[in-house]
Amino acid sequence: MDSIEKYRDIVEAVLKEQTKIPYAHGEISFETVFDRSNDRYLLMLVGWKADGRVHGCLVHLDIINGKVWIQRDGTEEGIAADLERAGIPKDHIVLAFRRPDVRQYTDYAAA
Repeated sequence: MDSIEKYRDIVEAVLKEQTKIPYAHGEISFETVFDRSNDRYLLMLVGWKADGRVHGCLVHLDIINGKVWIQRDGTEEGIAADLERAGIPKDHIVLAFRRPDVRQYTDYAAA
């Protein structure tokens, strides 16, 4: 299995695991959106809280040029740690939500 296919499988498995964590407040569920043809992967929040409708993206990952780009990460621990534990090396994970000039100071890929 090539690394892109392996990364796709890991990303999907990690996001599916996130859906098992109960949301603390309100009647909110998680939905995964997987677009393998464009290598885009989302974890969405959908439901209701006391103050109204909840609908938004908790995690957005893309696979670009053989690396996993974390475009949005609204998890407590950080999705990068989960990806790492699942087998994606740090130098293949880009914290895209960080400014490009700051990424070089992280333990992850700059781009």
